Amino acid sequence: MTIKFNTLFFASSLMLLSIEICIAAFLTEGFIRHTFGDFLVVILMYCMIRTFIHIKPIYIASVVLAFSFLIEFLQLFDFLDYLNLQNHRLAHIILGSTFSFSDLIAYILGVITIFLIDTKISITWTP
Repeated sequence: MTIKFNTLFFASSLMLLSIEICIAAFLTEGFIRHTFGDFLVVILMYCMIRTFIHIKPIYIASVVLAFSFLIEFLQLFDFLDYLNLQNHRLAHIILGSTFSFSDLIAYILGVITIFLIDTKISITWTP
């Protein structure tokens, strides 16, 4: 693992963050808000990590997927209540508040998508 700035992934991160902010700000319901946003958020996390860390893509994909699953499963146990954040809108947007099996599928598809893009289309990883 090395620290190395990647301009392409930085630009991708900024673009995806802008899209996610627009989804959160302007959409309250529907497929784009509830499913496509989850698909994009794992791609955003992957790109943010790849902006600064040069490591095998499979490691980043695994960490992003595990983190996403952790957050989703914490929603089963009303994690925001334990943190006393149940009335904070931003916490609900960032961490979510309800568990959904479809979110897990969106995370898997998002990680697979960015992993394939990174390994097949983008510059391949070299140690």
